[in-house]
Amino acid sequence: MGLAVLFGIFGLGLFCGMPVAFALGLAAVGGFLYEGLPLFIGFQRILSGVSVFSLLAIPFFIFAGELMMQGGIANRLVRLASSAVGSVRGGLGVVNVLSSMLFGGISGSAVADTSALGSILIPVMKDKGYDPDYAVNVTVTSSVAGIVIPPSHNMILYAVAAGGMSVSKLFIAGIVPGILMCLCLALVAYWVAVRRGYPAETFPGFKALGVATIVALPGLMTAVIIVGGVLSGVMTVTESGAFGAIWAILMTTLVYRELTWPAFKLAVITSVRTTALVMLLVATASAFSYLLALYRVPDLLGNFVTGISDNPLIILLMINLILLVLGMIMDMAALILICTPIFLPVAVGLGMDPVQFGVILMMNLGLGLCTPPVGACLFVGCVVGKIRIEQAVKSILPFYLAILVALMLVTYVPAFSMFLPSLME
Repeated sequence: MGLAVLFGIFGLGLFCGMPVAFALGLAAVGGFLYEGLPLFIGFQRILSGVSVFSLLAIPFFIFAGELMMQGGIANRLVRLASSAVGSVRGGLGVVNVLSSMLFGGISGSAVADTSALGSILIPVMKDKGYDPDYAVNVTVTSSVAGIVIPPSHNMILYAVAAGGMSVSKLFIAGIVPGILMCLCLALVAYWVAVRRGYPAETFPGFKALGVATIVALPGLMTAVIIVGGVLSGVMTVTESGAFGAIWAILMTTLVYRELTWPAFKLAVITSVRTTALVMLLVATASAFSYLLALYRVPDLLGNFVTGISDNPLIILLMINLILLVLGMIMDMAALILICTPIFLPVAVGLGMDPVQFGVILMMNLGLGLCTPPVGACLFVGCVVGKIRIEQAVKSILPFYLAILVALMLVTYVPAFSMFLPSLME
């Protein structure tokens, strides 16, 4: 009965339009009152949830991403991608995917990727004769790379929710799956472009490609500094995030000289708002997760799925389906904090490494950002592309399938996510 009260209050809050963080907090309070537990235990869980040193890296990553979005780095990365692959048939679609892989690996945010690159590429693609739905679909789905390819602040949330696992292993584990996913999306983008008869751009020459690479290099170094600092052991995740933000300020003000004072203030304000939202989610989800553990939800779920089938392949498929459905209706950060303590023990019980499960979780919930009814990236992409969501969804299925193919490969072939982390041991 207590579990019904917990999820009943949470579901009612979401149905009434309450923000997820408040719905989690209200459900936790209701659960504590129903069980007769002192509320100060709930407040202790809330405080302990945000009293984690590695969480300090999140505001630095978010701030660095905002600075790069406002300071001209996205433009240089698009230019580099266009010089490299723009000459293939329907090349701007492939350019879009490659740009997302480069920028997403720096900003670590799918929504920032969609907003920054979409505002640059979608108008250009429409001017070149590409259909608006194609331009939006490529931009939206390729933005998931920002969640999988390091550095990703969502992976830090997962590391905290999983009990403090190695962030450096999570970072490096996302590289191959992220590239694999972008490769699948690029192939689909090319296939759709050929079917629709989109044009190819003229190859600018190797000299132009070299110049574009040199110009984009300072921006690309942001990701190298952040990830390299963590993997080398020179810096902690928090220190690398702070250094990355400083580097972004220096590059956008002294090298590119495009970061204006109003843009800087906007980056600060946006970063503070996003950080506050994430931390509030972490705090309330911590109290909610305490009750999940009290009610033995992971054990109940494990018994449920093993009762349906004892085949690990089927169980993993069921977990993926559940995560995909949840990703379609809830916020990603909240789902990471809620689903990790529920599904991780089941996955580990099947012999899966927690690092591999983290990558699978990111890919599942990242796809949820591109799907209705609450896909944030889909909404942003449609606003930038000035089309209705219904128009975009009608032709987005091939791009969904590309991500699902990559997801299945990462799920059933551990080497895709575990090969690089194994080299660290």
